[in-house]
Amino acid sequence: MKRIAQLSGITFGAIMIALSFAIAAETILRKFFSHSMGGIDELGGYAVAVVAPLAFLVTAYEQAHIRINVLHGKLPLRARAMLNVAAAVSLGLLALFLLYFTFNTVQDTLAYRSIAQTPWATPLIYPQSVWLVAMLAFTIGTIAIASRATLLAIRGDWTTLDRRFGPGSPQDELEAELADLKTRDGLQQ
Repeated sequence: MKRIAQLSGITFGAIMIALSFAIAAETILRKFFSHSMGGIDELGGYAVAVVAPLAFLVTAYEQAHIRINVLHGKLPLRARAMLNVAAAVSLGLLALFLLYFTFNTVQDTLAYRSIAQTPWATPLIYPQSVWLVAMLAFTIGTIAIASRATLLAIRGDWTTLDRRFGPGSPQDELEAELADLKTRDGLQQ
């Protein structure tokens, strides 16, 4: 699972860097040469559609999503653990719903042979197929996370469940940031 999250993060970064260069080139061409490559906005839309599920997967794996935990830390261990299971399972269910929606969209595109209403007139089946694969990766990842959390709950391993799937305390976040800062300082020297 960690490897999939790492590959997703690398893919996300590479696509966004490539898109940034394309946008910069488009801007320079328009400003200084009164010329446009055309379709960069179309590529941007496809890039966001593909990288969003990959970013969601990395966020889910790293437990980096926003969770409002005002009461979480004040609850007993078992109650916190059950909330963590509910969070993991609900994220998995959301991913399944999004995959279902994505699959239906790709089926409709295939049936109607839809093309983009842009100068490139791109057959939409190509970018949407990549979107479907990215959404499938997100779904598989979140289902794996939800399965692991559920298995820990069935075993009654509340401590591991709370530690692995619970939101970190402010102290945990501070320690992680300080460790990251120390690593970055070591790399700069």
